[in-house]
Amino acid sequence: MTSHLYRDIERRGLMLVLSSPSGAGKTTISRLLLEQDKNLQLSISVTTRPKRPGETHGLDYSFVDTATFNRMAEKNELLEHAKVFGHYYGTPRGPVETCLSAGHDILFDIDWQGTQQLAERMRQDLVSIFILPPSWSELERRLQARAQDEAREIANRMSKAADEMSHWQEYDYVIINEDLEVSLYSVRSILHAERLKRSRQRGLYDFVKNLKEGN
Repeated sequence: MTSHLYRDIERRGLMLVLSSPSGAGKTTISRLLLEQDKNLQLSISVTTRPKRPGETHGLDYSFVDTATFNRMAEKNELLEHAKVFGHYYGTPRGPVETCLSAGHDILFDIDWQGTQQLAERMRQDLVSIFILPPSWSELERRLQARAQDEAREIANRMSKAADEMSHWQEYDYVIINEDLEVSLYSVRSILHAERLKRSRQRGLYDFVKNLKEGN
């Protein structure tokens, strides 16, 4: 009879970071990834920016005022935080540590500044992917097609894009998002491989011990 003890091997969760300039596709990839992978959950960031149409407090972001955000940062309750386009964003420490210990994986939709801070604090748990657009003109077209921002805001995001893209070498993986399905497959492949890393499978020692004993 084949043993199925391997199914019970404990694994520490990982932090999967997707970063890109606005419009390159990380939000769409993140949404599809979450729909398809039940062991992956989105890290809910706190932010001081106003809600956009269709966003829900506690689901997309936790929307707080600047005073509340500053108190969280001062109490070391944020794993990372940054100011982006005039607003503050941060990742609460408590929920992340709880999820990782329980073997659940967490998806982060954050920029290069936040990724650097996560790497400083929890590098062994981090898997980072930078998503590039196939061309500069395509990036601009996607921003315009979203119809979420005014022309001035789009121009501002385009002006920031070159600086954001200059940090691509700081990431573990880089994907050029020309075809959404191909890019999604690539991200899923990376996630699958990273889950199998020996260092993350805490139950392997006992499994191999039982295996050697004929169990």
